[in-house]
Amino acid sequence: MLIRRANERGNFDFGWLNTSHTFSFGHYYDPKFMGYESLRVINDDRVRAGAGFQTHGHQNMEIVSYVLEGALAHKDSMGNDGVIRPGEVQRMSAGTGVTHSEFNHDQENTTGFLQIWFLPAEQGTEPSYEQKAFSEDEKRGQLKLVASQNGRDGSVTIGQDVDMYAGLFDGAESASHQLSAQRKAWLHVARGSLQVNGQDLNQGDGVGFEAGATIELANGDKAEVLIFDMAPLD
Repeated sequence: MLIRRANERGNFDFGWLNTSHTFSFGHYYDPKFMGYESLRVINDDRVRAGAGFQTHGHQNMEIVSYVLEGALAHKDSMGNDGVIRPGEVQRMSAGTGVTHSEFNHDQENTTGFLQIWFLPAEQGTEPSYEQKAFSEDEKRGQLKLVASQNGRDGSVTIGQDVDMYAGLFDGAESASHQLSAQRKAWLHVARGSLQVNGQDLNQGDGVGFEAGATIELANGDKAEVLIFDMAPLD
């Protein structure tokens, strides 16, 4: 287990945005944490009331937004114009190029969300967008598949060999996830606390797992967890 504590991340407070970077991003550079296999970015963003990301562009990146609190308005050059709320997963494949904006229109409350990027399996694909909601019941005490390369089991489809799971754990609720001998994983504690393979983890902590590992989740306290089960890059 490679444990990355929340307080070890790069943190920046721009006034309108307080953001913590698990991996190197923007002005934050840590050669030991450039990503984990195809997982390139986990930014833990808190967007101030009435603020947001102005229109900007992306290319050749698989981008997943996972809202934890509040609401995030999204508008892009593909014609999508909507709102992402807690329990929803948004996937945007930037491909040959896309522009978009993300905004917290609430004038009183902060929006908290995870901005997650994956390197794509193929360059230069047609940009695309998808958004789906997953109920608390689907994630309560278990790991629910919310994104995958083939969109199986109702998950959003992502252009990389990644299975992304989300789970909610409290008290006696527990779950395990077995990696195959060919796949690695990264775990991120989105909120709350729990034990992972006997280690105490808190909000913002992350863990990397080598191929073939077993991941055991237990003793959660209002915990929300994401696991990224990935094929190693060549």
